[in-house]
Amino acid sequence: MALVGVSVSIEAVQENKIQEVTLDGQEIVIPPLSMSESLAKSAQKIDFTEDGSEDHSAKTSEEETGDKEAATFQPSLWPWDSVRNKLKTAYTEVGVLLDVLNIAKEKKYMVLTHVQQDTSEPKSAVQLLAKKKGIMLQSLISGLSAASAVLLSGAERLKRSHEDKTGASSDKFHMELLKLRQSWRLKKVGNAIIGDLSYRSAGSRFWQGGTFEVTKNTGTSSGDQTDVGSALQNPLQVVIPSELEGTAYVQVEIKSVPDSMNLMSATLQMPDAIGRTPPNSHWQERLDNAQNLLFCKELFAQLAREAVKMKSNVPHVVVGNQIITNIFPGVQLSIVLCHSSNKADKKGVLQGVSQPARTDNKPVLEHSLHQLLREVHHKTLHLDPPQPATATFGFTKRRRLAGPLGLSRADLKEMADSETLLEQIIQQARHEVLKFRTMATIDRLAEEVRDPQIMAHWSCLNSPLQSNMKIIITSSGYEAVRSQGLVTFQSLDLEIGVDSLKAVTKDRRVLQLGFQEKEVEDLIRWQISQHHIALSQNIARMIGWEVLGCNGCNGVGAMEGFASSSSIQLVAPKNDRMLLIKSGPTSGLHVFLKIDNKDNLDPSLAALVDPKWLNLGGTFREIDMEQIEGGNLATKLELIMAMVCKKR
Repeated sequence: MALVGVSVSIEAVQENKIQEVTLDGQEIVIPPLSMSESLAKSAQKIDFTEDGSEDHSAKTSEEETGDKEAATFQPSLWPWDSVRNKLKTAYTEVGVLLDVLNIAKEKKYMVLTHVQQDTSEPKSAVQLLAKKKGIMLQSLISGLSAASAVLLSGAERLKRSHEDKTGASSDKFHMELLKLRQSWRLKKVGNAIIGDLSYRSAGSRFWQGGTFEVTKNTGTSSGDQTDVGSALQNPLQVVIPSELEGTAYVQVEIKSVPDSMNLMSATLQMPDAIGRTPPNSHWQERLDNAQNLLFCKELFAQLAREAVKMKSNVPHVVVGNQIITNIFPGVQLSIVLCHSSNKADKKGVLQGVSQPARTDNKPVLEHSLHQLLREVHHKTLHLDPPQPATATFGFTKRRRLAGPLGLSRADLKEMADSETLLEQIIQQARHEVLKFRTMATIDRLAEEVRDPQIMAHWSCLNSPLQSNMKIIITSSGYEAVRSQGLVTFQSLDLEIGVDSLKAVTKDRRVLQLGFQEKEVEDLIRWQISQHHIALSQNIARMIGWEVLGCNGCNGVGAMEGFASSSSIQLVAPKNDRMLLIKSGPTSGLHVFLKIDNKDNLDPSLAALVDPKWLNLGGTFREIDMEQIEGGNLATKLELIMAMVCKKR
């Protein structure tokens, strides 16, 4: 018996219905319904198809009788009371209708959805067992279908490989795409395949991008039979931006001022090796040309930027696609960007290219320009690592090894200043001009001067800013007299720099020369005159003549145009013959002979111990060397010395 005053609460068990029991005994329960789902389930139980008109009519009839009875006993207070009630009811219904329309239209508070019928029925043990068997059968079928799919895919791959080996397959797009990806950077953006031609991965900071698109060639392009055939042979097609179409070339010219009066003439020149790229060419060729064009544009933009910023006595000129700078008085360096855009005008001539393709370009300087820009890219990526790891990043190895006290402020400032690309190419151009001037001068002198012979030996170990050569002046057949160890040739070492030359003579004297080729010519002519004297001295010693005196700088006689003349006095073994040889850079070679007769000697000179001093005075007669037989000076001198020593 329950006590009075004790309240007992009865609540439903908080358990969810079991939806399914898996094969391993795990129960899958139905999650509890949300508020919207509970409302939908409750609304599902209402039958909106039934009409309660009978009950409503009965009720209204009863209400009318009751109202009539009430009306008999309670009269109306206001004659328009019924109208007011009807209007109030209508207003309420209109308000409800407006709320329903707002809910259906704005969907802020409630969403009108179709109520699905709950067809779930309580599962019995037989249905659960059938469900388990169905699940097992379904898993078996899915496993068999997966295995069959694997077998079918393998058979399809074997069929494709067999078709590729036999050449029956015409679609090689993926194979070409694989080859393309081995050489170029690609990425997939959505359904498109995008590639990159720029040098940003190599350290380039050029603003223009090199994006291209890879598409599958369907072979439906309009054209003649050859275009269609070539299109079908290339299943892969690349779409390159219009500004990267065509071919480009950086042309470097060195020309004199009279030949460069028309500054725009160089913009219309194009080498024969570079022409139009066919639109149906292979994708590798098109991509190579586009990347080369991008590289040339970056190189020219860098040079133009440096030319504008560089301070010089003669300002650099940047006109369109041409850069002009002076390297020597009367010599200009021209750098031109030649671009063929593959677009023909009305006359059929390529834009930016003229018909005469004759160029005086310098391939060595053009190659140096490409190397300089690639070195900039390499230095941008490969910086010296800091040592230790906590040190400042970016120091060079030389500065790091020197330490904070190893270099002065001037050394650090000099190390921080780096030469621009334009400055480096100007220095190389100056060296190139100076080297070719020296070569031309030596070749001209070797052609003009037949005796002695002038030979030039260039060193194979040169740099872009320095070249070495050795000039040997010798007489044919008298290069070296090995029996007595006498060397009868004159040597001269030349070191060609950027703005000057350094010459080292045989006696190790160092001479500094300018950039004028006249200075090299004067030096060689002076060395020829020195060779004449040295050759005469060696031949005299070989035959037995005695050298009375040798003067390398004569102070008497006519003045030379440059340098000074040299002379040597030779005496025969019997001291009665004397030869005087004088050679100058401008006056040339002169040979004088004096023969004394012992019967006509002055008796006052009989007290001399050595009679050779008797030949110091007297009359000298010049010998016409053109009348003497012999191929060169050495042969003629040897013949003269032998003839004057012959007994009368």
